[in-house]
Amino acid sequence: MTLDDRPILQPNAAGIDIGAREIFVAVPADRDENPVKVFPTFTADLEEMAKWLVSCRVTTVAMESTGVYWIPLYDILESHGITPCLVNARNMKNVPGRRTDWHECQWLQFLHSVGLLRAAFRPDGDVVAVRSLMRHRTDLVQMAAQHIQHMQKALTQMNLQIHHVISEITGVTGLAIVDAILAGERDPAVLAKLRDHRIRASEEIVRKSLVGNWKQEHLFTLKQSRQIFRYYEESIAACDEEIERLVVAFEPRVDPDERPLPPDRKAQQRKRKRRGVNPGVNPKTGFDMRTEIYKLFGVDVTQIPGLMVSPLLLFSEIGRDMSKWPTADHFCSWLGLCPDNDISGGRVLWSGMRGTRNRAGQIFRMGAFALHHDLSPMGDHLRRMKSKIGPAAAQTATAHKIAIIFYTMVKKQVEYDASIWAQKDAQREQRFEAKLRRQAHARGYKLVRNEENIAA
Repeated sequence: MTLDDRPILQPNAAGIDIGAREIFVAVPADRDENPVKVFPTFTADLEEMAKWLVSCRVTTVAMESTGVYWIPLYDILESHGITPCLVNARNMKNVPGRRTDWHECQWLQFLHSVGLLRAAFRPDGDVVAVRSLMRHRTDLVQMAAQHIQHMQKALTQMNLQIHHVISEITGVTGLAIVDAILAGERDPAVLAKLRDHRIRASEEIVRKSLVGNWKQEHLFTLKQSRQIFRYYEESIAACDEEIERLVVAFEPRVDPDERPLPPDRKAQQRKRKRRGVNPGVNPKTGFDMRTEIYKLFGVDVTQIPGLMVSPLLLFSEIGRDMSKWPTADHFCSWLGLCPDNDISGGRVLWSGMRGTRNRAGQIFRMGAFALHHDLSPMGDHLRRMKSKIGPAAAQTATAHKIAIIFYTMVKKQVEYDASIWAQKDAQREQRFEAKLRRQAHARGYKLVRNEENIAA
């Protein structure tokens, strides 16, 4: 059977090729005298295009996920009752020699009508709003980090080594010293007295690090970098308040008063909390991140090793409806956390990780990366995998395991149970012992258990 002989599965499908200034739309040939039309990207023209699609009895539309140009069109199509199918351009390569916008939209329409296109995942509208703000906040943090580097550069050019003596220049001591310098203070002894009592470096070391040349051009760049960094701090705080407002508006899956939040098993691992500072609570608004995440998901996903603040990022990227992935394996495949292979003629031609940039998958990878020094069983798993398959593959394997736990907890509404690891460890020990016995038997040896060492 050729491609043209495939049965039509979506008779009311259309195809759209999106550009920055023009949009090419193709509908089935029997719906209009001109089945291919071109529309500008102004809002009024997009509304006119949607009405034309409705008049052509189109119920679903396939379009490429090109930059951010598709977002306004996606919303307009949904408002007119048309189901958009956002597809990856890599999955719908056109026939060579026909790579024009006019042919592209027709090719999209044909592929969608015969069911050869798969829609990309997009969370619900309320989650999309949180996702936009979370991604914007990430950009703000990255831009603020650039100006921290500018401050460090200005200090280095003046040979002020304070940022090498204290852990971070944006802490209490660092910003207090920078602000005093910009206010006109030049005496190292006076600046050293601004040292916080928790700084490990002595006051004498801090004083020696504050002897420099005080050139005016470097002071000017330091002043501007500090002002811009302060502006980004205020912008991030305002963004946090808006995110908190949107998150609180979601309908909770659980009432903490009726079903209290489980005990925090990670409390002893957080040094900041032992000092009386809870990193998950906004002191200005009183927003308790752990409680709100518990209300969103219905379970305390913060107890999963490697996940603490990141569950809010996960919520913004994937939402909380796990039914969109039939199994945990489908979920991990979408995240790009499982290997792929090419098989031809029963022979594996290639096997390895796909080059995907899934944001949610990266969150799980970062959670796995943070477990290198963790004393939990998940940390033991990461270190054990590193010794077997190397750091990169071990990080992916651990992220895969974290993703399965997250999927299972949210979908089945069960809390994290660390006791399961003891059963897994016992099974692994049994497999290891059986392997040793097989190897000894194959070489003519007999293993004898030393009960004294086991009892010790």
